Amino acid sequence: VTNYIIFKHAGDKLSPQIVYDGTNIFALVGGIILLVAISFAMSLIFRHLNVQLKLTNLYDNFIANITHELKSPLSSIQLYLETMETREVPREKQKEFIGLMMKDVSRLKTLINSILEMPALERKKIAHNYDLFLADSVIRKLFDEAAEQFKLSEGSLIVEGEAMCKCVIDRGAMKIVINNLIDNAVKYSPVPVKIIGKMRCDNKKLTIEIKDNGIGLQPGELKKIFNKFHRIYNANIPNVKGTGLGLYWVREIIKSHGGRISALSPGEGKGTTFRIELPVYKKSGGHFLNKLLKYKSGGKNTEGINNGN
Repeated sequence: VTNYIIFKHAGDKLSPQIVYDGTNIFALVGGIILLVAISFAMSLIFRHLNVQLKLTNLYDNFIANITHELKSPLSSIQLYLETMETREVPREKQKEFIGLMMKDVSRLKTLINSILEMPALERKKIAHNYDLFLADSVIRKLFDEAAEQFKLSEGSLIVEGEAMCKCVIDRGAMKIVINNLIDNAVKYSPVPVKIIGKMRCDNKKLTIEIKDNGIGLQPGELKKIFNKFHRIYNANIPNVKGTGLGLYWVREIIKSHGGRISALSPGEGKGTTFRIELPVYKKSGGHFLNKLLKYKSGGKNTEGINNGN
């Protein structure tokens, strides 16, 4: 640009060998455009590389976690079997060992199924069994079953409100959702655990909330927790087991029901609330919900209300 100004004002006084050639300005502009294009391309490459490095790190953490989760119950089962093989174990003690081994086998089965079903869930090819339920009945039963499964003491899980509306639900899948959320609340909460479940219906949606008194979440974690392989690490609760798939699985199941899930937290140490919203039958998403009812045992689309058993 400086040379251009000099040539403009003093061009007639310069030597003919250095006469300004106006076409060079196009080379300058072309070079600038090329540099901008190269810079943009490099930024895209580095961004993609950064994403891949993060995914690789998450995957490595997942492999480490899943290996630990698989080895722990297997080691426990091996110990009980070796004890029964090498020692004379009383009959009552044998029954206790068998019960503990069955519990570990169930844990292994659940873990392996969650891994195997993940690709099918992502491809929307997982088998579903949707039915029409009175929401209050089925959700209340699922809360009761979760309290029994996780051996919660009386008063640890309180269910409030009512939901006298009809919803299209896959009971087995919704059981996975409730169990995962209750399990998380237990893992990330100090003793005694305090969990409050709330239900309510309005004209178009069923809302289910599960609130705990746990470690809480920072604002930056509220959306990340639903990502595949993502896990929360907290110095106050360092030995929490898990694979990082639970909440991802929960979100995908809720999406398959035409609903959505979100997490709310006032901050660290102040607990977390998970909010699930599902469409009410014949009030919203009519065509979508009728389509879901086709994935029912026997393929019959009836409007009988299941009691949730």
